[in-house]
Amino acid sequence: MSAHLYAAGNFGSPMQLLIILVIVLIFFGGSRLRNLGGDLGGAIKGFKKAMGDADKEKEQEKLTADQQKIIEGSVEKEKVAEKEQPK
Repeated sequence: MSAHLYAAGNFGSPMQLLIILVIVLIFFGGSRLRNLGGDLGGAIKGFKKAMGDADKEKEQEKLTADQQKIIEGSVEKEKVAEKEQPK
C-alpha cells in the first residue's frame, strides 16, 4: 500500500521540491548557485543571439537576392529601351 504513495505521479509536490532545494543549497552553496545561474543565463542569452544572427543572415541573403533581381530587371529594361530606339 505504501508503494502507491510514492508513485511517479506524486513527484513534484511543493514539499519534495523544497527538500531538493535544501539539499542542492547544502551541496553547492549559495554563491556557487548564483554563479551557476549567471552562467546559465549567459548561455541562454548567447544562444538567442546566435539564433537571431542566423535569422538576420537569412534575411540579408534574401534582400541581396531581391536587390540582384531588381538590378537585373532594370538592366533588361535598359537593353530593351536601347533596342527600341530608332537610329
